[in-house]
Amino acid sequence: MNITQEKAEALLYREAELLDQWKLREWAALFTEDGQYLVPPTDKPEGNPGEVLYLIYDDRHRLEQRAERLLKKTAHAEYPRSRTCRLVSNVQVKGMENGVTRIVCNFVVYRSREDRVDVYPGHALYDVKEEGDGILKISMKKAVLDTATLRTQNKLSIIL
Repeated sequence: MNITQEKAEALLYREAELLDQWKLREWAALFTEDGQYLVPPTDKPEGNPGEVLYLIYDDRHRLEQRAERLLKKTAHAEYPRSRTCRLVSNVQVKGMENGVTRIVCNFVVYRSREDRVDVYPGHALYDVKEEGDGILKISMKKAVLDTATLRTQNKLSIIL
């Protein structure tokens, strides 16, 4: 079954809401059991993960661990946690192949922590599957930062 534009947008807006509300366990539950969360390097955004070092290359287990770590007080980079506001736009359903629908979008994440505001612009590619009960699950999210470096932000301690 093809995923409609409306369903695609609802999934991405729900994901943004969960992340901005710091509901990271619920965010991780949006992924399939073999799901992946990827952030390629800023200097080689199209690089193959086997050939270049990704900023984040998480399978489902690791993305769940990332969510749990960020929720703990021992996550010094995010305690107290950042306040984020993410904007998702230009959502496009690109088509389906072998039961997987490709969705692309643009995003901007505003991160406020202490006396600093950082901006993370980018675009994302999602591979999405519709389960038998009509629920959409993310099998792959690749968040590509559209910046030359991370110098102004200094680090990437949030989930894009």
